[in-house]
Amino acid sequence: MTAVSPSAALDLVCTLVSAIELTPGVAIHAIDRDGRVTYWNNKCTELFGVPPQEALGQPLECLISHPGHEQDYQAHLQHIFDTGEASRVADWQVGRRDGSARWVSGSAFPLVRHGQVEQVFCMEFDITGRKANERNLVLAAQVFEHSRDAIMITDAHNRIVAVNGAFTEMTGYSALEVAGREAQTYQEGMRDEALREQIREHVLHHDHWSGELWGRRRDGSPLPLAGSVTAIRDERGTLTSYMAVMSDITERKRAEEEARHLAEHDYLTGLPNRVLFRDRLQQALATARRKMSQVAVLYIDLDRFKEINDTHGHIVGDIVLREVAARLSRCVRSMDTVCRQGGDEFVVMLADIGSAEHAAHVAGTMMKAVTSMNQADGVSVALSVSIGIALYPVDGPDIDTLLKHSDVAMYHAKEGGRNGFRFFSPQMNAHVSERIEMENSLRSALQNQEFELEFQPDVDIESSETIALEALIRWRHPVRGLLMPDQFLAAAEETGLAVPIGEWVLREACRQGRAWHDAGYPVAVAVNLSGLQFMHPDLLRNVDAALAAARLSAEFLELEVTEAVIMKGNAAAHDTIRALRERGVHITIDDFGTGFSSLGGMSELAVSKLKIDRSFIGEIGSGTARSEIIPAIIALARSLNLKVVAEGVETEDELQYLRQQGCDQFQGHYAAVVSARARPPVSPTL
Repeated sequence: MTAVSPSAALDLVCTLVSAIELTPGVAIHAIDRDGRVTYWNNKCTELFGVPPQEALGQPLECLISHPGHEQDYQAHLQHIFDTGEASRVADWQVGRRDGSARWVSGSAFPLVRHGQVEQVFCMEFDITGRKANERNLVLAAQVFEHSRDAIMITDAHNRIVAVNGAFTEMTGYSALEVAGREAQTYQEGMRDEALREQIREHVLHHDHWSGELWGRRRDGSPLPLAGSVTAIRDERGTLTSYMAVMSDITERKRAEEEARHLAEHDYLTGLPNRVLFRDRLQQALATARRKMSQVAVLYIDLDRFKEINDTHGHIVGDIVLREVAARLSRCVRSMDTVCRQGGDEFVVMLADIGSAEHAAHVAGTMMKAVTSMNQADGVSVALSVSIGIALYPVDGPDIDTLLKHSDVAMYHAKEGGRNGFRFFSPQMNAHVSERIEMENSLRSALQNQEFELEFQPDVDIESSETIALEALIRWRHPVRGLLMPDQFLAAAEETGLAVPIGEWVLREACRQGRAWHDAGYPVAVAVNLSGLQFMHPDLLRNVDAALAAARLSAEFLELEVTEAVIMKGNAAAHDTIRALRERGVHITIDDFGTGFSSLGGMSELAVSKLKIDRSFIGEIGSGTARSEIIPAIIALARSLNLKVVAEGVETEDELQYLRQQGCDQFQGHYAAVVSARARPPVSPTL
């Protein structure tokens, strides 16, 4: 490299400085080793607010400052003096003498003479505007990302460009999942073409729209939103994108619903009031006219309720009314309506019924539900009801007529001795008498011991041993011969005899189990519980009595409750299951897979087994989707530490499939064959 003399180096620097001076916007200043300014151009005056005559010879640190980075900047200059190395371009915030601040981007290079750095030249550009833009961009990004409202940016074709964190938190969709997709995919309301066109037109003409619409969460649940859509245009006015801002109004909608509920419901019982009842009855009648179906109106009056109020006070009376309201509500379907008419009077609307027997069955169920209540706030009470029934269309074409006629029928029920129900039509009363005759036959069957049990083995798949025997009821009718359960159990439930018949089955099964134990076959007995029997307040007492009478240990009793009954149960049902398990009784969920179980609720139930419904077993080998449910049920049971029983097994192939899937036990005609190979069959006639 050619050597350069000190004077030539100085001339070169002067030349460079002169060239740079011709470049607009460059502030140049120089300092010596003492930190004093030796050069200060006009751009420095403009940038730092100090004229050359005041700057030259002054310490640089007295003219400008570097807030928060003074030591760093001094070390930066000292490094150049010590090493003779030029600095890289760096950004610095500088404080002017007047107290204002600017941002500069600059570099520095040394002037070396006689092998020593004598001065350092600094070249700096004012980047305050750029820094402000950057800060605004950062601020905008922070506002976008940290906004509590969900923000969605789309292009002019409504494809999603960006969403913020609140959108992800609100909907469950990540930014990567939604990028490039059409916005209406995640907005239920925007799937309505008419609404979408309405919003689009409003935004095109006014650049803004606001209102309420429905979104959709990742789990498929609807999401009520208050939203706005704003058009974003470029400097030429061309539409480039849209910005949608949305807030979750679930709580507001809930508050509105609560206010509406208070306006339409009775304050004491929470039942629909007369206004809501008439509206629902009007809708039910309109539907019945179209479908040519029937609607029933039941007018219910508590017998001698005034005596309860007079004897025990209004507090107890209110407790009675609330409990009666709850019991009446449990006797109807979701499509029906129970209303408190006022005082101790209730009105029930049964929508879309198939026959008068339906109304009679509900009336009988309500009577039993109310009369079974014997305590309120620790006070003994005796309750009964009188019920009048009017049917659409035979007893009236409109609301007022049906209410009037059901009220008349209710008074006839009271005159007939209370604690009963009457139809407005005498012909209908005669028709219902047939049902009463069936009830009497079932009562006679119970008294005359016309029922008997058959037992179906529950076989362990691996060992082929009989684990339990399920009790199946039969009715040996004196005239019609042997009747299967499907020929009389429905009538038993309608007439309220399902519970006493179920109690007989429980006692007899326990007695039979004890007989097998005494004969050297210690197997468990399984008993099916109807919904009414399971929910009956005497269930635990009846189970204890049956076990005690038979001297059978609780671990040898299995009670089977259908999935549908379990899922309808409330906290009391869960308490019942827990109490049975504490006694040692095993609980099996019957017909599993045919209902809609909540997995969260399942994990809280103290059950022992799941029984796969026979309808799934029949699909084994068919390749249908239903056949694939079996492994899923078994896997679910494993996760909950439950045994799995398959019912309705008929063939070796079905058994082999269940064995491969890890099923524990099975029932069906084939079970009798397998259990006979493993040990002598257990006789049901012991």
